[in-house]
Amino acid sequence: MSVTYFNEDVPFPKLKRRSTTNWIKETIRLEEKSIGDISFIFCSDDYLLDVNKKYLTHDYYTDIITFDYVEDSIISGDIFISIDRVKENAKLFSTSLENELNRVLVHGVLHLLGYKDKIKKDKTLMTFKENYYLNVLKVS
Repeated sequence: MSVTYFNEDVPFPKLKRRSTTNWIKETIRLEEKSIGDISFIFCSDDYLLDVNKKYLTHDYYTDIITFDYVEDSIISGDIFISIDRVKENAKLFSTSLENELNRVLVHGVLHLLGYKDKIKKDKTLMTFKENYYLNVLKVS
């Protein structure tokens, strides 16, 4: 049972791995689930576009793609994050790169926990949960 971090074709982002891992584990615990194996893979827009085309047959840029390997209440998956999109979104939403990266990290974990974001009601709940767990991170 682990949280691991990889980078593909981008420099590794500035990330406090130990505290981030503890925060991810706490998020899963607070949702009354157990941690399995979660991998975060940081990459470029082009790399993630290739993943999007190959595995999801989508031809557009995105900030995150989550592959869910959850079994029962054991939370596992691969979470691909475009650092290019995270940087752009940080500018767009007038927030720090660190805050936007944390938001995307927890967004992926929330997907593994079963939260959706395709319709407005689900997106509202997802944003609420993101904000809640971002505040948990600030407290810890």
